[in-house]
Amino acid sequence: MDNRKWFILCAGLIIGGVAATLVKLGNPPNMGFCIACFQRDIAGALGLHRAGVVQYIRPEIIGIILGAVFTSMFAGEFKARGGSSTLVRFAMGMFMMIGALVFLGCPLRDILRMAGGDYNAVVGLLGFIAGVATGVFFLRKGFNLGKAENSHSNAGGYIIPLFAALLLFLLLKATVFNPDAGGPIFFSKEGPGSMAAPIAISLIAGLLVGFLAQRTRLCLSGGFRDFILIKDNYLLLGFLGIFAGALILNIFYGFFKPGFAEQPIAHTMHIWNFLGLYLVGLTATLLGGCPLRQLVLSSEGDLDAGAVVFGMITGAAVAHNFMFAASAAGVGIYGQIACIVGIVFMFWIGWSYREA
Repeated sequence: MDNRKWFILCAGLIIGGVAATLVKLGNPPNMGFCIACFQRDIAGALGLHRAGVVQYIRPEIIGIILGAVFTSMFAGEFKARGGSSTLVRFAMGMFMMIGALVFLGCPLRDILRMAGGDYNAVVGLLGFIAGVATGVFFLRKGFNLGKAENSHSNAGGYIIPLFAALLLFLLLKATVFNPDAGGPIFFSKEGPGSMAAPIAISLIAGLLVGFLAQRTRLCLSGGFRDFILIKDNYLLLGFLGIFAGALILNIFYGFFKPGFAEQPIAHTMHIWNFLGLYLVGLTATLLGGCPLRQLVLSSEGDLDAGAVVFGMITGAAVAHNFMFAASAAGVGIYGQIACIVGIVFMFWIGWSYREA
């Protein structure tokens, strides 16, 4: 195995270990990192939805963005570019979030849930792989959202990093808005949103993950896509490392509890675990990256990925305001309908954007 593959494997081991340690320090169980769940919490903290148990400005997201932008700038890889069906990507980001909240986690959290012994996450992974395979089908049929163009100015590329800086300010100074009086910044007093590792540690962890994800191009949908298309296992090694690192420390901390029932922040409606991550896998493949990859790309100046990130935050608000999101009790009828609509929408996009 070459040095490049050893690096991504070791990076995965570090990220998995950090994720398990964040849970030990206070983050929700099996949720040391979850790009979808943490963006949902941020949407709630900003008052975009009023689900009181999932409202918190997550330092990990801020850290990933800032870590990736500083790393890309140092490496000479920061460049503003965009214009590849941006509005379509925004809508796809919304549906990717809806799929994640039907499952209750992004692909990264799926691996972390598996490392905690959650068998429901295995069902979700099978759905995710099926979704990626469907996306590969459309890629082979000529799917293309269009070519992004480099911008003559990098100014637009700083929007996501500046948004992260604003979130950091709001996290540290939210009390000036008197949240107890009804906002505009909201923090959960119970439930998953109230569970958090210390801010400084979470921020440092995010910075580290941002650096590693930017240098390795870590992406689970890209890993399965590349393996299906060209039998390249490079990106998959990173997630193998994440699983191993989290599994080892979960066992050490006493967090490993195998089974389907009574898993933390999870449900046992298998068809919707499958279809939720099916929608995420299909959407991520058509977008060219999973939620983590979109976050990192947006930090490198990719305006189209930035539209996906804002689409996901909007999708989180819509999912909770319209009762699409699942809970430990399962997926309600509105969430089931939204998931199916999302899959149909992605099939329509996949078929419509074929090159002649």
